[in-house]
Amino acid sequence: MEQELIIRIIELLGTFAFAISGIRHAAAKQFDWFGGYVCGVAVAIGGGTIRDVMLGTTPFWMTTPIYLICTGVALLTVAFFGKWMEPLKNAWFVFDTLGLALFTIAGIQKSLAFGQPFWVAIIMGCITGSAGGVIRDVLLNNEPVIFHKEIYAMACVLGGVVYWGLVSLGLTTELCAVVSFLVTCLTRFLAVRYHISLPVLKESEKL
Repeated sequence: MEQELIIRIIELLGTFAFAISGIRHAAAKQFDWFGGYVCGVAVAIGGGTIRDVMLGTTPFWMTTPIYLICTGVALLTVAFFGKWMEPLKNAWFVFDTLGLALFTIAGIQKSLAFGQPFWVAIIMGCITGSAGGVIRDVLLNNEPVIFHKEIYAMACVLGGVVYWGLVSLGLTTELCAVVSFLVTCLTRFLAVRYHISLPVLKESEKL
C-alpha cells in the first residue's frame, strides 16, 4: 500500500507539472481553452497510458477522475496567472523537466510492481516520461523534442539506471526515488545550460 501511495503522489505531481507545460505550449500557439486542455491532457497522460497498455493494465487515469481534474487546475493556473508567470520563461522549462523526472520514476516503480525486470522498467520509465511530450508536439505540429540533439529521453534513461543501482545497494524506495529525480533533473538542466548533446546523425556522402 505504501508503494502504491508513493506512485499515486508522484503521478499526480507529474500530471500537474506536465499539464502546465503542455498548456503553456498551446497558449504560445494561441489555442483556445479547450485546445489548451486537450494538449495538457495529452502530455500529462500520454506516456502513462502507453506504459499501462504495454503492461496489460487499465490506464491509470481511467481509475479515477483526479488526473483530469488536476489538468483542469493546471489550465486555470495558466489562464489566470499566466501573465505573471510569463516573465519567468525558465519556469516553463522547469515544469517540463519536473514532469519528465516525476513520470520517469512513476513508470519505473509501476513496472517493478508488475514484476517486470529492471531493464524493462527503465524503458517504461523513459516511455512514461517522454512519450507524452511527443504526442503534444505532434498535436502542435512541432518537431518532437525527443528527436532534437538536446538531451531529453537520455535523462530518463540515466535516472532509471541510477534508480536501479541504488535499489541494488539495498536503499529504500523513497531515497531511490529522490536521488533518481535529482539526477534526471540535473542531467537535463546541465545539458541545456552547457549545450551538451548527443552526436548528430549525418548521412554518409554519396560516392
